[in-house]
Amino acid sequence: MPTLRGAVSGARAVMVRWSLIAVALPAAVVNTGCGYSTERPFRRDIQSVHVEMFDSKEFRRELEFKLTESLAKRIEMDTPYRIATRERADSVLSGEIVRVDQRTLGTDFETDRPRELASTVVVNWRWKNLKTGEIQDMPRQVYTTSYIPPVGESFDTATVRGLDGLAEQIVASMESGW
Repeated sequence: MPTLRGAVSGARAVMVRWSLIAVALPAAVVNTGCGYSTERPFRRDIQSVHVEMFDSKEFRRELEFKLTESLAKRIEMDTPYRIATRERADSVLSGEIVRVDQRTLGTDFETDRPRELASTVVVNWRWKNLKTGEIQDMPRQVYTTSYIPPVGESFDTATVRGLDGLAEQIVASMESGW
């Protein structure tokens, strides 16, 4: 015949067992994971990038300088890669500005002057892994931004905003696998 003391110790053992399971099971699930990660999926075999000066088919001055500078800053800010000289880099990012367009989105009814305009920048770019020779080619990348001259915005400010947007898109494209 079981005693009160035996019944209490048996209940305590069951409670301890379930407590251990309640703590150990979530810990095991967290440690083994389910294939998800909070890390951005950048390549681990590349540590550094050399950003070559982009070419430009446009006659507008300094666009290639602004895009190259924006890309280098964005890479340093958003990726685990560091910017390096070509001799020390694991990869090279290069490209060209193909086209910069401006178009009217809306006009003023009284003066028939443009009220809102859009600036579109089109680039081709290539990222080459110097270790393996692999190339990630992006034949066309387009970024459009609007601007409003009556409030002081200009085509130049919109173009710089477009180049910054393109730099962000290019860096985001560097996340995916080759």
